[in-house]
Amino acid sequence: MQKNINSIENRKESYKTSRNVLISFKYAFNGISYVLNTSRNFKIQLIFAVTIFMIGFLLQISLSNYVILIATIMSVLILEILNTSIESIVDLVVKKEFSSLAKISKDTSAGAVLLASINSVIIAVYIFVPKIKLLF
Repeated sequence: MQKNINSIENRKESYKTSRNVLISFKYAFNGISYVLNTSRNFKIQLIFAVTIFMIGFLLQISLSNYVILIATIMSVLILEILNTSIESIVDLVVKKEFSSLAKISKDTSAGAVLLASINSVIIAVYIFVPKIKLLF
């Protein structure tokens, strides 16, 4: 029962902006932790990210290429977090009812993640293929 009361109190306060920077960081890390624990796609993207970093290390890519990879990977992860946020808001609003506008919202946010993922593959090909060709 105590946990439920805390949850209700947290919801009453959720509209406020934190004045404490450390608490704001805590909220941000809670959001990242939530996506990490609940989103299969986020986990898959992290696995690919680690794999890409290992391949980059093995192929001895340049520091500038690492920066490009980090920016690309971060864009995919950021969009996945935003996609989860949009889907949660839509689910909150429509509850268990079907809505064509809710479908559009969810589909387009998923589409943004897909485009970022395609972009990341293009960038990886651009960075890795020349290095792989040198091996043969």
